[in-house]
Amino acid sequence: MTISATKKAAVIGANRTHATDTGSPEVQVAILSERIGALQEHFKANPKDHHGRRGLLFMVGRRNRLLGYLARTDRERYQKLIQKLGLRK
Repeated sequence: MTISATKKAAVIGANRTHATDTGSPEVQVAILSERIGALQEHFKANPKDHHGRRGLLFMVGRRNRLLGYLARTDRERYQKLIQKLGLRK
């Protein structure tokens, strides 16, 4: 399940750190969060899609690794991102 190009551009625009930013950890986490949310809706309608669920778990793991990196390197950016995206507690 992918997100549309316009939705992806909106997510990038809302989370970038400067005008040409497309690959910062914040942007990557936001895009992955958007894709994970779309897949969660897919699995409500298709509970037996175990192969798709495997891909979801890979995305969750990648997002978790990016968040760990951000927490180690810049705690303030990490806190702002999880607050903005509504992740964690």
